[in-house]
Amino acid sequence: MITTAKRLDQVQEYYFSQKLREVRELQAKGKPVINMGIGSPDLAPATAVMEAVQEAMSQPAAHQYQSYQGLPELRQAMAGFYATHFKVNLNPDSEILPLMGSKEGILHIAMAFLNEGDGVLIPNPGYPTYASVANLVGAESVFYDLSAERNWEPDFEALEKQDLSRVKLMWVSYPHMPTGAIGNRTLFEKLIAFAKKHRILIVNDNPYSFILNENPESILSIPGAMEVAMELNSLSKTFNMAGWRVGMVMGKKEVIQAVLKVKSNMDSGMFYGIQKGAIAALKSDSDWFAKLNEVYQTRRNLVFKLARKLNCTFDTNSVGLFVWAKLPPEEKSAEAFVDKLLYDKNLFIAPGTIFGSNGEGYIRFSLCLPEEKIKEILKRFE
Repeated sequence: MITTAKRLDQVQEYYFSQKLREVRELQAKGKPVINMGIGSPDLAPATAVMEAVQEAMSQPAAHQYQSYQGLPELRQAMAGFYATHFKVNLNPDSEILPLMGSKEGILHIAMAFLNEGDGVLIPNPGYPTYASVANLVGAESVFYDLSAERNWEPDFEALEKQDLSRVKLMWVSYPHMPTGAIGNRTLFEKLIAFAKKHRILIVNDNPYSFILNENPESILSIPGAMEVAMELNSLSKTFNMAGWRVGMVMGKKEVIQAVLKVKSNMDSGMFYGIQKGAIAALKSDSDWFAKLNEVYQTRRNLVFKLARKLNCTFDTNSVGLFVWAKLPPEEKSAEAFVDKLLYDKNLFIAPGTIFGSNGEGYIRFSLCLPEEKIKEILKRFE
């Protein structure tokens, strides 16, 4: 038998890929399992977005290969979005690169900047893909601790005590996934100063800024950030376009060109119709965000009730598509708690441990299911 590449020895199957098979098997047996584990929006994009896609289908260029850099008007719409909502002025010709989802960008950035043996700072807890991608490219994952006591922000004193000589890149994610910690300009200023001191490229993964958050922030708004920072963003959560796979990465010309060099060897451009839909989405007015958050606010209040029924505690000021909750002291294992809920109450939620060892003792609820479903879950605990 032909053996697999050694890099696969360091990468496990994505937790949700494995666990959702188990959920589907239970559902196939007639179990009424409700999935609160995945952050896949169940709401539809705006009507204008879908109309833009339909209209694009009749255009002569719709079914041809597209530019690796996306349509000029898409980059312009992305630049306009950042100027309007983040007060960040970007050159659409050289400082923005559309992506087929920001997850793609994580791999492209790693391939563009990390050599085998380079160190990469990864938050614990944090998005599991950061570590998986580091393993795939042969980099060394250097985990840095986040905790509730520090509002899920890096401990810069502890970081300064580490050997950072081989560290080349640092992943951050504010608003933070999975905890929903907001982040702020003071934190971003510290990150930029840290990056400049140690010659590290900071990448802020920023797909949750507009979900239940009144003050969206971009790390690129900090003076001097473009020298040492990039930012990923996505239309998946903000515009209910997760399956469309539309994201973007922003940064100075040189780093964008490096990512483009990787990307242009891995795909043949984003479908024309999806780009047209993305343009329409990025031009949405404030009513779109207000109506979207009205729905999520109602759902979150219900999830808060559910968390209380489970004797969990949580931060009511967190933002994003999830509720991150601390288990009661008598519960020692998040995964055991999740499995108990799955088999006793037909409810699937995510254990905090899939996001790192500092996620032990926590669980994560998704807000991506209808109000009626959450009420149905609440009835199971009466």
